[in-house]
Amino acid sequence: MDRRRFLSTTVAGILAAPLDAGAQQAGKIYRIGILEQGGPYRSPFGGPSHEAFREQLRELGYIEGQSVVFEYRFAEGRTERLADFAAELVRLKVDVIVSGGTPGPLAAKRATSTIPIVMAAAGDPVGTGLVTNLGRPEGNITGLSNLSEELTGKRLQLVKEVIPGISRVAVLWNAGNPISVIVFKQTEAAARTLGVQVHSVEVRGHDDFQRALPTIVTARVGALFLVDDPLVFGQRLLIADFAVRNRVPASAFYREFVEAGGLMSLGPNLVHQYRRAAIFVDKILKGSKPRDLPVEQPTKFELIINLKTAKALGLTIPPSLLLRADQVIE
Repeated sequence: MDRRRFLSTTVAGILAAPLDAGAQQAGKIYRIGILEQGGPYRSPFGGPSHEAFREQLRELGYIEGQSVVFEYRFAEGRTERLADFAAELVRLKVDVIVSGGTPGPLAAKRATSTIPIVMAAAGDPVGTGLVTNLGRPEGNITGLSNLSEELTGKRLQLVKEVIPGISRVAVLWNAGNPISVIVFKQTEAAARTLGVQVHSVEVRGHDDFQRALPTIVTARVGALFLVDDPLVFGQRLLIADFAVRNRVPASAFYREFVEAGGLMSLGPNLVHQYRRAAIFVDKILKGSKPRDLPVEQPTKFELIINLKTAKALGLTIPPSLLLRADQVIE
């Protein structure tokens, strides 16, 4: 074979070869649907978590407006709107849907069995029916679990370390969220083991907080325990302010509540969770199937204590607890 014939054959072979499955398609603009139960300023996608998500995508080579665009749908605390918003994203034929919490991914799952769905921080994905198996999700959903249900007992123990004589605790939870129902039942069981009574404070929407919060004071509880979900997370400033003004020590799942003025939190880092969600999105856009990407569970949990709030409440945090804290806010 002469040189010209060899080069012609080689170039033709290269042009005929399929593109590397791991490479982004040149010139393609990917559309990412963001489905959130909260509002743009109340949900994780309205703050540092969203920026971390977008920053991670930028580091992976996705430039907003050039290679990726976002379709945002915020339910503003009205869970019933999630179904319509999920259907909208499906009609728009987004390449992937990203959703925090549990109600959002559930709504997305009901809306489509083909568009990939990435959970940013869902509680008990198997127990709520999002996936059948963490190691091999099997359907069109994967992402991250936050293990909220498994930390319930430990969080109550920490409350009792700070307030040894506590006998009654208010539990604020979203009765419209399947994972919150699971966590609330586990909270009741853990409380019985610790000899603590539970005063249930149910909410289902943003409007319920103004009615529900005053009952915490009249119930004469020793502390407030939050079953965090997107709805409760979105009201963290209101809840933290109420707790301090009424001298009620409050424990939450995410550090953002403590930064807002709550007493303490124990849970995974939400910003890290959303960064990892971006990595899942990248893998899916490059050809991976959700069913082949195991659901990730957090391996590190942060204990955050607001010492300024403790002083305002007249509480002394045990030195042993301060030593175990990942961050103490003063």
